[in-house]
Amino acid sequence: MSTVPVDATAFFVFDMQALSAETFDAGLASAGDELAVVFFWGFECFNCEIAKKAMLAQPDVIRALGLKWFHSNVYEHRELGRRFTLHGVPTWFFFYRGKRLGRATGWHGIGQFEAAVAAARAKIRAAAPGESSAGPAD
Repeated sequence: MSTVPVDATAFFVFDMQALSAETFDAGLASAGDELAVVFFWGFECFNCEIAKKAMLAQPDVIRALGLKWFHSNVYEHRELGRRFTLHGVPTWFFFYRGKRLGRATGWHGIGQFEAAVAAARAKIRAAAPGESSAGPAD
């Protein structure tokens, strides 16, 4: 078996809480009213490492998104991969108060990731009572 280390720097820099199938729902609940994102990744996943390096190259931009971060190695926690019908990693799922709002599959740059965050926030606003659900302002 390979013992290639996983670069966990991004997990620490963005204060990502590790989730397993057993801790997943309680972990998301701990986000409260924050927009939560779960970074699904895998060992020896080249594209996952590229994504982490890209995020680390722009830490202020990533932090400015105002997300509560979680991560899960779906090669280790395969039941989560099945639960969310993952066909590849890296994938990020966005949640608000435990409800899944959307996802970003693969790392296609910060612009694509910011757009996925904006789409998730738009769903939160659209569901809020008393607020307009007319389309995006841009």
